[in-house]
Amino acid sequence: MSSARTAITAALGSIILSFPAADEAFAFDFLGLFGSKEEAPTPRADALPYNVEVIGLNGRKDLETIVKDASNTWRLRQEAPSTGAGLSRRAVADFPRLSEALRASGYFDATVRMSVAGVPVTPDGGGVNAAADAAERLRNQAVAPVRVEVDPGPLFTLRHLSVYDARTKSPIDHTLFSKRAFEIAPDDPARAATLRSLQTQWIDELRGKSYPLANIAATDATVHHEQDVMDAKVTIDPGPRAGIGAVETRGSPGIDPRVIRSYIYLREGEDYSPQRLADTRKSVAKIEAVGSVKVIDGDKLDANGNLPIAVETTERKVHAVGAAAQYSTVDGPSLRAYWMDRNLFGGAERLRFDVTGGLAPFTSGASFNGFKALKWSDIIGGVKASFLKPALWGTRNDLLVDAAVMREKTDYYQSAYANITAQIRHRFSETASVQGGVLIERGHWDDTFGGHDYSLLGFPVSATYDSTDSLLAPTKGLRAVAGVTPFVNALPNGVGMVVSKAQVSTYQAIDDEARYIIAGRVGAGSIVGPAIADVPASYRFFAGGGGSVRGYAYRSLSPTDAAGNYVGGRSLFEASLEARVKITDEIGIVPFVDTGSAFNASVPNFSTYMRTAAGVGLRYYTGIGPVRLDVATPLNPRNGDARVAVFIGIGEAF
Repeated sequence: MSSARTAITAALGSIILSFPAADEAFAFDFLGLFGSKEEAPTPRADALPYNVEVIGLNGRKDLETIVKDASNTWRLRQEAPSTGAGLSRRAVADFPRLSEALRASGYFDATVRMSVAGVPVTPDGGGVNAAADAAERLRNQAVAPVRVEVDPGPLFTLRHLSVYDARTKSPIDHTLFSKRAFEIAPDDPARAATLRSLQTQWIDELRGKSYPLANIAATDATVHHEQDVMDAKVTIDPGPRAGIGAVETRGSPGIDPRVIRSYIYLREGEDYSPQRLADTRKSVAKIEAVGSVKVIDGDKLDANGNLPIAVETTERKVHAVGAAAQYSTVDGPSLRAYWMDRNLFGGAERLRFDVTGGLAPFTSGASFNGFKALKWSDIIGGVKASFLKPALWGTRNDLLVDAAVMREKTDYYQSAYANITAQIRHRFSETASVQGGVLIERGHWDDTFGGHDYSLLGFPVSATYDSTDSLLAPTKGLRAVAGVTPFVNALPNGVGMVVSKAQVSTYQAIDDEARYIIAGRVGAGSIVGPAIADVPASYRFFAGGGGSVRGYAYRSLSPTDAAGNYVGGRSLFEASLEARVKITDEIGIVPFVDTGSAFNASVPNFSTYMRTAAGVGLRYYTGIGPVRLDVATPLNPRNGDARVAVFIGIGEAF
């Protein structure tokens, strides 16, 4: 591979473009990056267009935003009133709104003056008629000027904050809260938003301590104008400490309620916990037939002192279809399509068919001579079918059946196989499960060692733990999966071996807003039993590529034979470390380091030369997950390795 060559993998999935009707005009703003320019008003005969000027703030953009957000005159500037009287009344009606907004922002001595068409108006309606006449004289001649002059005065600070218990009328027990819950800085502004934020924090902390009915009983504020400070007294009613009561399910009449209940792990009488309710919402949402999930608190305790809970769900559309296209300079073009029924028999049974297709000349190293030269044997891919029956007989056991017919062709091998797997999964909780079953596979592969027919009879067992808060972009938690499959030599051309795989990834935000996240991943695999030449090619381990060691070509980190052909390994080790940094709410950068390789022996041998790559990624955060662009370079390249590799996809690398 030329050192100047760049490997680019681009995944294009589920992009929907909507266009207006032919007789509608529209403008396209790519990702909202370019904004739009507001058209200036022009004089009219049937109305009185106007413009608004805010002065007196000495360039204070924050205050200007507060004034404009509170002003109906500003907000309705594109909706010109039909008369001068309407314009002047609109302006006068803004006085109490502006005063309240400024007071809520900590400016208790602010003054506001307004004029319409050069005529001052007052909060009590003074000057309204004269202003209306002045505006009328501008009809069809000029745009009426509206001037808002604000003298904000000093910004008041929050001096004293006292918090009382509504039941005892004495200071509240501080041990119910975090150490810094009641701390205020000497220069904290006396803003309503600041006080509301503190109150929300206190109630959240009480709910987290199993006080679900906690509420703010009263808030009293005293403003000292001579000192530019405010003192606040807040009274909290914690309510009784409670547990979780009976859980009721609502909605989704087309889904067996036993299925929904099987995904609810709340126990009646356990301590009330908002986190447990959030976990319940996440757990029920895993049912593919379920659309939205709401977990609703009851409004009063039951006879046992517990709070009843309702889980309310809606149903998704039963059928779904989708398609995606991918292109890589390494792997060429490929297409994927699927059809799915999410509620086959009314018990949230999911039946799904996936079809994939690609072109072997790209993946096998053969030259591509144009589409006219393609043969059926050049088509790779296959068909997969999967069936999930959740909550067998209302239990926390699920039946999973998967089948596939596939054809693969890479630089290192080609294979064709068909398999079927049937497993039972037991869910212990929202985060942990185990599953086991039987796998049967029949196939043929060709590689540098020759051609082989094979049969497999295996008994896969695996365990999964996932405490992360998001599937595509986690900010905290641990995700781990480990599995082992013993294969017995009991069928014609059988292969006896034990295949083990494990991967652990962890995520930790280092700030409250999760703008800085450290993410790490470690993966390993092992095959015990036959020599590498007798291991079916699709089961051997390879490293390298976008989900492995970025910077190296896909599946290019592998042991080789005497001729230098990659043959795959009997063990694998990979590790990655990323710092995920949000620059804005939509844009982030991700410096990263990856390392790993596949090995000849059944246990990774770290004395063998490991391969490491480093790079930086760009993220664009969307509602369905981040769009990912990673650029990586090998730190210890081999002869022929690309200097740079670029990977594009949806979701984080791990």
